[in-house]
Amino acid sequence: MQTFMIKNWKFKLEENQNAWQKDFFDENWEDITVPHDWSIQQEFSKTNASGTGYLAGGIAWYRTHISLEKIELTKKIIQLCFEGVYKNTDIWVNGYHLGYRPSGYSSIYHDITEIISLRPDNDLVIAVRVDHSEIADSRWYNGSGITRPVKLEVVEEVFLDRYAITFTTEQIINNEAKISLEAFITNASNHEQKIKMIPTLHHKKMVDFHFDEKSLTISSDEKQKVTFQGTIKNPRLWCPDSPNLYQLNVQLEMMGNTIVYSKNVGIRTCLFDANQGFSINGQSLKLKGVCLHEDAGCFGTAVPTVVWLRRLLKLKKMGCNAIRMAHNPHAQNLYDLCDSLGFLVIDEAFDEWENPKNKWWQGHNVYPPKFEGYAKDFSVWYKKDLADMIERNKNHPSIIAWSIGNELDYPNDPYANTLVKQMIGNNDENKPEKEQGFNPNRPDTRYLTSIAKKLSDLCHQLDKTRPVTLAIAFPELSTQTGLLDPLDLIGYNYKEEYYAKDHKRFPGKPFIGSENSHKYSNWLAVLENEYISGQFLWTGIDYLGEAKGWPLHGSDAGLLTLAGFEKNNYYLRQSWWSQALMVKLFTRLGSSEMTDSSERVPVYRKWNYEMGDEVEVRCYTNGDTVQLMNDGQEVPLTFNKEKGYYQAKTIFEGEDLIVTAKSKDQTETDRLSAQGEAQRLMATNWQNEGVVNCLKQQGIELEEEIYQIELEWVDSSNERTMDEKIILFKGEGCQLLGFENGDLSDNTAYTENWRRSYDGQLICYLKIIDSYAKATFTAKSFKPLELEFKEKQLLTKL
Repeated sequence: MQTFMIKNWKFKLEENQNAWQKDFFDENWEDITVPHDWSIQQEFSKTNASGTGYLAGGIAWYRTHISLEKIELTKKIIQLCFEGVYKNTDIWVNGYHLGYRPSGYSSIYHDITEIISLRPDNDLVIAVRVDHSEIADSRWYNGSGITRPVKLEVVEEVFLDRYAITFTTEQIINNEAKISLEAFITNASNHEQKIKMIPTLHHKKMVDFHFDEKSLTISSDEKQKVTFQGTIKNPRLWCPDSPNLYQLNVQLEMMGNTIVYSKNVGIRTCLFDANQGFSINGQSLKLKGVCLHEDAGCFGTAVPTVVWLRRLLKLKKMGCNAIRMAHNPHAQNLYDLCDSLGFLVIDEAFDEWENPKNKWWQGHNVYPPKFEGYAKDFSVWYKKDLADMIERNKNHPSIIAWSIGNELDYPNDPYANTLVKQMIGNNDENKPEKEQGFNPNRPDTRYLTSIAKKLSDLCHQLDKTRPVTLAIAFPELSTQTGLLDPLDLIGYNYKEEYYAKDHKRFPGKPFIGSENSHKYSNWLAVLENEYISGQFLWTGIDYLGEAKGWPLHGSDAGLLTLAGFEKNNYYLRQSWWSQALMVKLFTRLGSSEMTDSSERVPVYRKWNYEMGDEVEVRCYTNGDTVQLMNDGQEVPLTFNKEKGYYQAKTIFEGEDLIVTAKSKDQTETDRLSAQGEAQRLMATNWQNEGVVNCLKQQGIELEEEIYQIELEWVDSSNERTMDEKIILFKGEGCQLLGFENGDLSDNTAYTENWRRSYDGQLICYLKIIDSYAKATFTAKSFKPLELEFKEKQLLTKL
């Protein structure tokens, strides 16, 4: 099989009724590279919808011209593959309309063999129309355009189709794994074929296991299922701490030709138990999860793999071991990274079903809403969209459950029930009076159970190895309407207070926190109850959209900023989740009570106060013992059982504040010093060569030409300052992909070559183009910072 990535396209952000035609003139269109998100390149504007980040959508066209002259096409099958286009997509090849797909998350495949056979020349012209004119179509930012890769696949006439292989771990007993393989082989030739199939498992390029080979005869235009079973001794099991991957090779031999299909797989078993929670390979494990949307600041939703890698490794270091893909199927590079890095995944299909949710366009929960979005397409497309998600992702060892939806059961958003009269709904205090209580004009909540059963049945039909779940928002009602009945795994969004009660009411159902706030008490609800499998924080990383109101263009719910920098609560969560010893200090003026109930009272990584000031100190650590020293004197620390951290009050004397944490034979120290004035701009090139090399060996493509340069203002001691200054980029032989500072109120267009630092930090994404490149960063009154690159390698010593 040959694969050709289609990266270079022509683009026009306007409607044109004739752009589908093969000979349409597009030479004056903009040259772009796919993946591409056109919305992120627009100006932020209050006239756009708050829910989707105050960025515009519209209608746009993409066109590309491909020469087939050097591609061997005789007796071949040619498939055109779009991993994802947001949204309402029409595709033409050489003027032939291939079809329409409304979902912006589903992969699109077309067999274009016959069309290519009719071509009068060697040119292939692909035209794509994308309609994202309904910009209030979602509760968060989704981007616009061909946001995921596009490829042309050329295969033999006898082939394994895109979803043809299913690898399963049946059981693991006494260091022996029973595994099975199912493959559908297609003969598109005009004659019968005799074929030998030889599947093998490889670990680090060495053959580790042979299935028994099989010979078969397949008729013309026939598709045949072939199954294999085997037992592998002492398998290298996949789990979060040791995410061992095998390369599954399926070799086809026919008429003297050999074709090999390869796929990464993992050997592991997972179980959600109603009383004992989650286990993997027979070992109990609490899911320490976060929910993620799929944007990354200045990239929108066209996110390079290396950018996700940096973000995920930071979450991993924090102790996170699980991700919920909120609230739609994500790009394939994210699942591949989860397989390789050891994240457990709940894959989610829908945020709404056949009735639309409220879409906020004037600010979060500001009435009236709009009702645009996927709901109008659900009844026609839900079977194909759900099936495509499962078939596409079924071989990822990281995926442990399928979620069929998110918060479908909000009262009057859109469903209603007479029982609501007896209870208080979510966010009632923000709703107009007519939206509170029972609204008989809304669709009946009981219909949700019927839909849930259809979706759950389809999941079980396609995959019998994983449970089906649903993120329930209003269990007070849904436990009485039968919504839990079709589910294998019960997910509660927040509502930890119902865990104990509903565990007794539904003794055969496993429970999990499918979405949770950052409170310590919510983590204790998981830690202290064996039957709760884990939790998924809302969210792991800040995201675009779901903005409270202008000028904010995103949500600050994350533990990392949009720039991928750690927030204060990142370290607090690390102290609860990480097994590695850590300690971190934060301070604030001590005039307010330390018992303040707010989770987000500002504290700072600083030690700049007036002499004699009373200062509150917070210490986040997982150490067995901890000692705080100020000016040579020990300061008593008290553990706040409500908040999950140590705290103290002390007097600022000007000397460094030092804390030491110990655990067994390990010691960690943290120090806060008085910050001086900013002296220079310092750069750090983010990299992790060990992980990158491992990913390459597993066949994961990383954009080595992309550099992630972390910029920060430092004083004479190289300690970061909090300066917010404009930084200007100028490049030679390189391209600025974008600046991101993480400030959700900074509405500077992402296309600008400057941005203001925020909390003293800024990240710059650079693409090296030429053999020699130089990037220069300047700020008023400071010496320019210059970085030089040769053959895509950074020369400047940082």
